Amino acid sequence: MNRIAFLGLGAMGSRMAAKLADAGHRVTVWNRTQARADFLSANGVTIADSPKSAAANAEFVISMVRDDDASRHVWLNRNGGALQALGENTVAIECSTLSVPYVRELAGTFNAQGRTLVDAPLAGSRPQAEAGQLIFFVGGAKETFDRVAPVLEPMAGALHHAGDIGAGATVKLMVNALFGTQLGVMAELIGFAQKAGIDMGLAVEIIGSTPVCSPAAKMSAAAMISSKWAPAFPIDLVAKDFTLLGHSAQRYSAAVPLSLCAGEVYATGVRDGIGGDNITGIAQLYAQLAA
Repeated sequence: MNRIAFLGLGAMGSRMAAKLADAGHRVTVWNRTQARADFLSANGVTIADSPKSAAANAEFVISMVRDDDASRHVWLNRNGGALQALGENTVAIECSTLSVPYVRELAGTFNAQGRTLVDAPLAGSRPQAEAGQLIFFVGGAKETFDRVAPVLEPMAGALHHAGDIGAGATVKLMVNALFGTQLGVMAELIGFAQKAGIDMGLAVEIIGSTPVCSPAAKMSAAAMISSKWAPAFPIDLVAKDFTLLGHSAQRYSAAVPLSLCAGEVYATGVRDGIGGDNITGIAQLYAQLAA
């Protein structure tokens, strides 16, 4: 078993760290709010007071935080950043959803200090994290992917080597944009059906029987009509990920106009006060649904 440091214990990170501990790894965790880590002590997990102290003597260090700024803090902060404590043979695994330019910049900083980083963002939400069925997209050298695969396996339903550093971040933003765009369109079409005076549920059932409707859109449409939006992938995080995509696309002169339009829909949801609702709650912008 390996010595693993896990940085960031949000809704996803806490579940991921627990899976690693359950698999028998020696896990040390850090979280900005230490009280959120206390429940893991029953699993034999050690709680550290900084990313640097968590990473000391670790063979693998995993980060799962909100955005570029949070990632920069846990790795590079001069007062306790994890990079300061990494050994020559330690592998850093960045699982957060981040912008592609930042990931490549971070990898450059690691390389300059003779340290190894892979980006390994993932698809899935809280139920998949609890079940160890997350889908990982890993960017980095093939030999490094082979090293980290056994560490990721207790949390994974599938592992994909996406290419060189930054490829994982790129694929992750593509996945989230495709998901968010589909659900945004489905939400507005449900509103269209309602205002046209037809049965929303029947319309969705018919559309769901056709090849144009993805399984994700079909399942999410049912949740929209049933007003089920307890947070698994909250709207404010969806909006954040579209912002990351926009920033990355601008950096590489890529045109993503449809994605930017979809992102603005979720940004509107945040401004309208529904940012804490699940992504399916975006339907509230378009239809009068049962409470």
